[in-house]
Amino acid sequence: MARWFGLLALLLLAGCAPQPQPDHLYEIQQRGVLRVGTLLGPSTYYHDAESESGLEYALAATFAEQLDVELQIVSRYNVNDLFTLLDNQQVDLVAAGLDRTPSRDKNYRFGPPYQEISQRLVYRQGARERPRDWDDVDAEVVVVAGSSHHDWLQRNAKNYPELKWRATSEHDATELLRSVIEGDIAFTITDSNILDVQRRYFPNISVAFTIRDNIDISWMLAPGRDGSLYAEVIRFFGELRQSGELARLVDQHFGHVSQFNYVDTSFFIDAVQTTLPKYRDFFVEHSGALDWRLLAAISYQESHWNPRATSPTGVRGLMMLTLPTAEAMGVTSRLNPEESIRGGARYFERMLQTIPARIPEPDRTWFALAAYNIGYGHLEDARVLTERQGGDPDRWIDVRKRLPLLRQKKYYRQTRFGFARGDEPVRYVGNIRRYYDTLVWLDERGRIPAQPLQITLPMGSGDEAR
Repeated sequence: MARWFGLLALLLLAGCAPQPQPDHLYEIQQRGVLRVGTLLGPSTYYHDAESESGLEYALAATFAEQLDVELQIVSRYNVNDLFTLLDNQQVDLVAAGLDRTPSRDKNYRFGPPYQEISQRLVYRQGARERPRDWDDVDAEVVVVAGSSHHDWLQRNAKNYPELKWRATSEHDATELLRSVIEGDIAFTITDSNILDVQRRYFPNISVAFTIRDNIDISWMLAPGRDGSLYAEVIRFFGELRQSGELARLVDQHFGHVSQFNYVDTSFFIDAVQTTLPKYRDFFVEHSGALDWRLLAAISYQESHWNPRATSPTGVRGLMMLTLPTAEAMGVTSRLNPEESIRGGARYFERMLQTIPARIPEPDRTWFALAAYNIGYGHLEDARVLTERQGGDPDRWIDVRKRLPLLRQKKYYRQTRFGFARGDEPVRYVGNIRRYYDTLVWLDERGRIPAQPLQITLPMGSGDEAR
């Protein structure tokens, strides 16, 4: 009898004991949804004309796919709101381009770094003399409340007692950069990746000096949960880095904007206002399945939208066609703007169709651009060389590294088509990507003027280059 009472007591105690909670990863898989908090912005998450985009979105979508769950993006404008979401377990993680500050490190858990940035003090070029250090900053610095810039100022401003600064919740980082351009504020602190994107549209943003360098960007998780999701995040980024997919995604979103040329960017934006409207209708009409803005970007890289442009090698016109290419595309006058655009569009379409179908976008377009510039044969030589060296011949980021080797005898002697100025298509593709992104941004905001097409066509109906 005593034995039964003892057994009953054990059962009652077991019934009162707290039941083990399912781990975080299991909870997500049962829910079938990964909830990710992020900031709305060009460097993190945004909606383009067709879909969701941004580096953080691409990473989160890839992670959700590997977990075999749906992705739910929970976007906010203020970083403090993301902390609240994480604290209240309304999101599973935060992917918003955040760095590891001392205060954040006390309250949250950070995943592996996947991008490195710098933080810089910026001002409007020409508005004042460039400050070389904090002692030269003669006006108020405005930063986003809750940002790591805010955190840095709180910790370090005591070292600069004359410095005037404030934090605002009314604007995000991109808006503060535009406030600098418009003269509403004198200075702000910005991350280098955000600056690189915005300088394509606002070249007058100038860097005073770098405040912090070599800063790691990571995903952020709440520390109160078990480590199952954290372990999966570590595994995910390890495999992504090992496969080369992480480098490809970062390059896709930022690789082409890290190089900035003030003069070139300024001239391009001016040409968009003064020259592009003369030919816009032709780009639209003859783009076919292409994005007319990509076609216009190619044309600017080729000729700066000069219909009478000529090179020492004999290519000419808005799309800088060779004579054999023009004849193959049915172009009778390369100096005729409409004919040149039509011929260039058809030739680029041919390059796109020639690229192996297994290569996905956007790499497919970058390969086609390189082939338009250097020829498909030389591009294939670089792809073969890439594979021989252990790279992926279907990834632009890998082939881009090998194209310049076609200048070196020890490499080009092994190729079918021989010597080529392989560094040129690398610059060519990078420039077009920057021009294209700027055109998309300006077009979506109605900043490309529309005016009646007024073009004086060249005299004669034949190709004067003959």
